[in-house]
Amino acid sequence: LHLGEKLLQLEEQKGIVIRFTIGHSATSNSILDKAIDAEDAQHHDFLRLDHVEGYHELSAKTKIFFSTAVGIWDADFFVKVDDDVHVNLGMLATTLARHKAKPRTYIGCMKSGPVLADKNLKYHEPEAWKFGEDGNKYFRHATGQIYAISKDLATYISINQPILHKYANEDVSLGSWFIGLEVNHIDERNMCCGTPPDCEWKGQAGNICVASFDWSCSGICKSVERLKDVHARCGEGDSSVWSDLI
Repeated sequence: LHLGEKLLQLEEQKGIVIRFTIGHSATSNSILDKAIDAEDAQHHDFLRLDHVEGYHELSAKTKIFFSTAVGIWDADFFVKVDDDVHVNLGMLATTLARHKAKPRTYIGCMKSGPVLADKNLKYHEPEAWKFGEDGNKYFRHATGQIYAISKDLATYISINQPILHKYANEDVSLGSWFIGLEVNHIDERNMCCGTPPDCEWKGQAGNICVASFDWSCSGICKSVERLKDVHARCGEGDSSVWSDLI
């Protein structure tokens, strides 16, 4: 089957919608934008956002993504995944289905990293003073490689988009929007497996990973070269997403 047809089949038969989510270049009508338009015309696998791309704009992109997606699709959950992360779709859908009945659900690999006040560090937090003394940690939040939020939380983001504060890091921003609400924080360790041998050993023990990546690279290191190998060794099998009860 053609890739676009497979995606359509997933939507129609399993209710799973997959899109590469991307904004636009700072320069209008750039070569990159045209290349993405051409690929989208072929595979129909992009969600274009009214957003200018940039590393420091990820928190804004997250807000726009959830606001846009919740307006298009009536889904139980909305999931954000980095493109250099390996995901087992059947396992993801099965995991989310377990939490379907709970309201205001926030699922991910929950962490609480240090607040970095030093301007020379990559994940520097300009508003470090808000988090107390030097050396403090952030509140608990899902790591940015993959997380899922229920429809009511995506709707909350959409409605309150103009007044939701953006911190330096996108995963921290999302966590901050929920920390003062009645939200079910679900720490799903299967969403933060390592690449082989970690996900391989877990799979052999009957504990198939939802997502695998390398912490050292915030994704799969050398993902273009290694993703197929990770999939071969840690994938759930291509039939799984079709047979799982979701």
